Amino acid sequence: MQKMTSAYANKKLKSLEEDKAFWVNKEATSCTYIAAINEEPVIPEYDYLEVAQTIEDIDAKIAVLKHAINLNNAMAKVPVGDEEMSIDTILVKMAQLNKRKNVLDMMRKQLPKERLDNSYRVRNSIAEYRYINYDLALIKQEYERVSDMILLMQMSLDKYNQTVEFEVDF
Repeated sequence: MQKMTSAYANKKLKSLEEDKAFWVNKEATSCTYIAAINEEPVIPEYDYLEVAQTIEDIDAKIAVLKHAINLNNAMAKVPVGDEEMSIDTILVKMAQLNKRKNVLDMMRKQLPKERLDNSYRVRNSIAEYRYINYDLALIKQEYERVSDMILLMQMSLDKYNQTVEFEVDF
């Protein structure tokens, strides 16, 4: 058993993925070679059993680490403002809030009245306007509320990820 923070676990996971990519690339470039009929071939070093075993060992470590992260994300409770949430719930809610924030950002940037470009219509020269159908001040206020909620969740998550350790069965 090894104890680690979520931040460390994710860095370790990234390192394992990079190590695996190295071995997969090594296999792809070394498992075959090209030689002309009248040349002495340059045969790259390649041991299938070594490469396959190394990739399998890395995959096993990745699976154990991802499982530990997933368990931690589902079980750990983190204070967010006046309530407690699991990490996986925070991640889902943050994704939802970010999508909502994007919509609100687009809405808050709209002009209350905007003339449409009808230059492609030669016959109809009557000006058309697009009007917002909402309270712009309310949208700006809602945008700030959603932004503040995302920030609060992110700060709670960052604090947890940097300080709280969990066990990994390495």
